[in-house]
Amino acid sequence: MSEFWDWAVAVYARPGVAEACLDLQDTYGQNVPLLLWAAWRGGDVAAAVALARQWEDEVVAPLRGVRRRLKGRDGADSLREQVKAVEREAERMLMAALAALAGPGADGRALAAVAAAWGAAPPPEALERLHAAITAA
Repeated sequence: MSEFWDWAVAVYARPGVAEACLDLQDTYGQNVPLLLWAAWRGGDVAAAVALARQWEDEVVAPLRGVRRRLKGRDGADSLREQVKAVEREAERMLMAALAALAGPGADGRALAAVAAAWGAAPPPEALERLHAAITAA
């Protein structure tokens, strides 16, 4: 496992982090692995956004779409769980590639920079909520 993946799994389990990440993803179209990368170490934002955009468009978003379409279908629970596992593995692979672009460290501004570079930036309070949940002891 990579250092970034281990960090992200631990942080994601903290109170409020998953909720803030999913709100940024579902409400504002943000990329959760990219946001976590920015909070972890940050680095070359343009390269990271380009990498994440390609991986999102070609791999993660199609898998997520299939998983969501399977929700609630009779007899599809097992298949949905399998797709969910593949989606998670795709995110882990993206995060491994992002880790290679990591800088020496990040602060709260890195989240805003990545969110803006990704697309329509969410309101500052949505990013602040994520940053606060990540940095809470």
